[in-house]
Amino acid sequence: MMLPTHALGGMVLALPFAVVAPEYASVALVAGFVGGIFPDLDLYFGHRKTLHYPVYYSGFAAVAAAVAVVAPSVATVGVALFLLGAALHCLTDILGSGLELRPWEGTSERAVYDHYRDTWIPPRQLIRYDGSPADLFLSGLLAAPLLYALEGPFQWTVIAAVAVAVVYTALRRVLADLAVVVVRVLPPTVRPYVPERYLEDLESTRA
Repeated sequence: MMLPTHALGGMVLALPFAVVAPEYASVALVAGFVGGIFPDLDLYFGHRKTLHYPVYYSGFAAVAAAVAVVAPSVATVGVALFLLGAALHCLTDILGSGLELRPWEGTSERAVYDHYRDTWIPPRQLIRYDGSPADLFLSGLLAAPLLYALEGPFQWTVIAAVAVAVVYTALRRVLADLAVVVVRVLPPTVRPYVPERYLEDLESTRA
């Protein structure tokens, strides 16, 4: 799924704090947002493996959430929502497409790496690919309660995330073709730092 969907998902996890513990709502929303996008910081170095831990994030999130319930504080709530957002990110990536430049082709069997079992988890493809119309629809569903419940900077953050989602969805397939063009003109010294999926696609176009 695309980054705005993950970010909005992390924020939705924090919404209950706006009702039951409004004093922690801000830190929960920020932590959920950051946790929702954090795993994708590995986009260009071992994507969906280096910072994706579906089992470990989930386990630590369960413990952190219990601690936050028993002893709520800015620190415990922040850590819990960060881990919950990161866990949700990894788990929902499994429901999406594989790790490939054109995921709508459905040729990859790698969705997220499971470090606990030392293997790749195959994609379920409930959302065909990141930036698909279904992905955009999911972003809209997640944004709706946030726009209703939040105001000020948080509401504008949600609006910005939806705007990015709309633009990304409109350009998703074009970006895949553009990436191949860019990689083709890169100097050889840069090639070792290019993600493998871009190089694989370049080789297939040459063949």
